[in-house]
Amino acid sequence: MKFITDGMLGKLTRWLRMLGQNVEYSRSLDDKQLIEIAKKQRRVLLTRDLRLYQQAVTHGVSAFLVEGGTEAEKLANLAKRFDLTLEVDVTVSRCPKCNTRIRPVSKDKVVNSIPTKTSSYYNEFWICPNCEQIYWRGAHWERIGKTLRNAKQALEKLDKT
Repeated sequence: MKFITDGMLGKLTRWLRMLGQNVEYSRSLDDKQLIEIAKKQRRVLLTRDLRLYQQAVTHGVSAFLVEGGTEAEKLANLAKRFDLTLEVDVTVSRCPKCNTRIRPVSKDKVVNSIPTKTSSYYNEFWICPNCEQIYWRGAHWERIGKTLRNAKQALEKLDKT
């Protein structure tokens, strides 16, 4: 499944990419361009804009109106609608910045590009072959886990309704 998100969903876009979803995103695209790209590339348009959602549906584009006050609630709603797994699996994760699949990289190859303390604490690294951003399970990993746990709890509540 492929998605395209409007300019208001940058944070959600990064989450979906970490979860392995192919998500096009640009803050500079207008509504007409978003609809054209979604149609041409057969992407589901994700938006919080009711008018854009209605326009997309009118033009025969698959669209979803994203609801929820927190990222966890938004993720839960998307997981319910599109049967998404709320787990980060680095074997399918995409670069949150550019949407390219990340790949494992040896510590030796990135040691000169990461903070010294990082290289002393962590041994597993991934790199984006496109933008060369380096990733590791650092201190932020706990926040990622907490958001995903909250999303799973929100999904359980949705499933009960």
